[in-house]
Amino acid sequence: MSGFKPFLSSTLIFLLAECCLVGCDITDGNAEYLKREHSLTKPYQGVGSQWDFWGSTLVTSSYVRLTPDERSKQGSIWNTVPCHLKDWEMHVQFKVHGSGKKNLHGDGVAIWYTKDRLHPGPVFSNNAHFHGLAVFIDTYSNDDSTDRSFPYISAMVNNGTVSYDHGKDGRSSELGGCSADIRNRDFDTYLAVRYSRGRLTVMVDVDDKNEWKECIDIGGVRLPTGYFFGASAATGDLSDNHDIISMKLYQLMVDHADDEENLDWTKIEPSVSLFKSPKDNIDDPTGNFRGTPLTGWKMFLLLLCGLLGIIVCAVVGAVVFQKRQERNKRFY
Repeated sequence: MSGFKPFLSSTLIFLLAECCLVGCDITDGNAEYLKREHSLTKPYQGVGSQWDFWGSTLVTSSYVRLTPDERSKQGSIWNTVPCHLKDWEMHVQFKVHGSGKKNLHGDGVAIWYTKDRLHPGPVFSNNAHFHGLAVFIDTYSNDDSTDRSFPYISAMVNNGTVSYDHGKDGRSSELGGCSADIRNRDFDTYLAVRYSRGRLTVMVDVDDKNEWKECIDIGGVRLPTGYFFGASAATGDLSDNHDIISMKLYQLMVDHADDEENLDWTKIEPSVSLFKSPKDNIDDPTGNFRGTPLTGWKMFLLLLCGLLGIIVCAVVGAVVFQKRQERNKRFY
């Protein structure tokens, strides 16, 4: 399996580009798209200059261990160079393993793209009121009422006003997610996070099939440039080894409209344009979003559709009644 594991083969990308003559929004994994200043690879020579680490993090020649398989540990590693790419794709090779048996391990790993870095806190050892994007690989369920299967991967966009709810495993603020069996695997496990043209896509390869499986795909996401990439992990009463093998960032070659090109992307506020709010997800045991209250124009359209439906039913009913009357007259 290749280290960068592209979503599509380079041959297919080349053919699509030649046939469609449009800018491709998926990296083909070629070396020229790899942004080394934002990438963490063996033997981790950039640690100390382009990457800072904190807490229990241990850097070896084979892996970066954010936490050992011990209780109450916190660790993180952060890129020191702000990312000014508008469209990007981050590939993370990671490993979560330990001696704990089923449901007796924790807590998990988080991948960050945030305004601030090295801000320790309660969310997988990072600040709860962050600005930016977080992708959580949560290995332990804190909510006894949940029907989800853990480990569970989810994503959250925050402008600093919302706090990740650890007691509910972040359900009230997540944009989407999926279960993924990533712990104590004998093969490589990968996560890919793509942000392009306002769309966030998270995919995993954790079944040793050398293929990506979609986990999250949502549009209407706005993320600024100039934020920092990082990874963090934490253990509590339960523990695991949380290892980062590599983090590779690829630039996506995407054309934007003139008005987008002229924007000051560093001033964009992290947000998601949803027809429904993540806060409506708080009490839903299925984890699905509930609809938000109807706005004025939605209510108008609903009433208009209802009125048209009544008129159509009345006309059809009148026609049917008239034909029935004519048919009955023939029997007299």
